[in-house]
Amino acid sequence: MNEEDPDTALIARVGNREPGAVREIVARKLPRIVALAARMLGDRDEADDVAQEAFMRIWKVAPAWRPGAARFDTWLHRVTLNLCYDRLRRRRETSVSDELPEQADLAPLPDERLDTAHANARIQAALATLPARQREALVLQYYQELPNAEAATLMGVSVEALESLLARARRNLRAALAEPARPGGDAPKDFR
Repeated sequence: MNEEDPDTALIARVGNREPGAVREIVARKLPRIVALAARMLGDRDEADDVAQEAFMRIWKVAPAWRPGAARFDTWLHRVTLNLCYDRLRRRRETSVSDELPEQADLAPLPDERLDTAHANARIQAALATLPARQREALVLQYYQELPNAEAATLMGVSVEALESLLARARRNLRAALAEPARPGGDAPKDFR
């Protein structure tokens, strides 16, 4: 690994069970982990549960963490994505309702709030219909703001494969958003 992992010292402190280190890692990593899980799952409560599970894994792994084997952020994103995929698989197996969670919106004017909420619901519904790998690629690049090389490494694909996933995902997202809104704001169900 060419560059030093900025989290190495902090992980060592967490491994030594320093209370301040635990608070620091939660403060540093929690917002991005919850955002990643919320985008993947479309449900803030589930995202909070995933984040909690991810931090439990940090607690367990920190004492044995080997610097240089992988960047900590890359490992944490992969753990979070795996936890999300586990939940998505369980959803498919148990056939969950198609309702979207309500999204908090802080726009000042009621008509703007309504427009923004409608747009967010349509985007979230369209994002939810994407195949999992396409959704993962979009979330990592656009919402987690990872460079292509890092997102590709996280997904275990080449940069070219990531770019192909992104192109298909954007095309599918555009197609879903181009269709007229359906009652309840749902995007069309299965397109690939």
